[in-house]
Amino acid sequence: MADMSTVPENHVEPAHPSRANDYDNLAEAYAAENEAGIANAYYERPAILALAGDVTGRRILDAGCGSGPLFAALRDRGAVVTGIDNSTGMLELARQRLGAGADLQVADLRNRLPFPDGAFDDVIASLVLHYLEDWGPTLSELRRVLTTGGRLIVSVDHPFAIHAIHRSAGRKTDYFATYNWTEEWTMGGLTVPMSFWNRPMHAMTDAFTAAGFRLAVISEPQPVPAARELFPDEFRALATSPSFLFFVLDAD
Repeated sequence: MADMSTVPENHVEPAHPSRANDYDNLAEAYAAENEAGIANAYYERPAILALAGDVTGRRILDAGCGSGPLFAALRDRGAVVTGIDNSTGMLELARQRLGAGADLQVADLRNRLPFPDGAFDDVIASLVLHYLEDWGPTLSELRRVLTTGGRLIVSVDHPFAIHAIHRSAGRKTDYFATYNWTEEWTMGGLTVPMSFWNRPMHAMTDAFTAAGFRLAVISEPQPVPAARELFPDEFRALATSPSFLFFVLDAD
């Protein structure tokens, strides 16, 4: 599920698990923000597509597909796409966008995925891993469903950005620790606590290599130029400070 925010804003106490990250109730409002906002539409999604390159004929798993904007873009570029998400509300919006024939399935990245070994040439995990406390089992499962020589393309909240905003808010965080933090998202008349896990960059790369991936690219891209006129203030912030961190990982 793609995260529309660029940096956390208001730290709150950890939410009860049953109430946190309620994308089902936020689905329509979140999808609208994701579709048109600078962070997703003019920064994160174009960066993912640029890293993916020519995807014609490639079998791609969109892991955490949300309402389907990345799925649609990959399909338009000739990929054979499967989308999974653990929010039925978001998947319903994806079906409306993509049509009844789209391969969309409910699945939780913390569990075994409903695919055979080597089913995909690429897996794209767009702003989803930072919702997980333990990356190990998830990355091992993503490696399993990738063919040898396939790619895992990942975007996550930039750990430097998260650490800096917490420090500036007076919270005494340890950059080298893996810790949970929450913020409240208000959209569509609802306020929902969102829970994330921040970890240092070395913990990310260690998890990737432990799961059998080789680091091919680490990227800190810029927003697309068209955003400069549409979102001048947000463009300036994204163009001068870290926000998301991107990886391309080879499954050797």
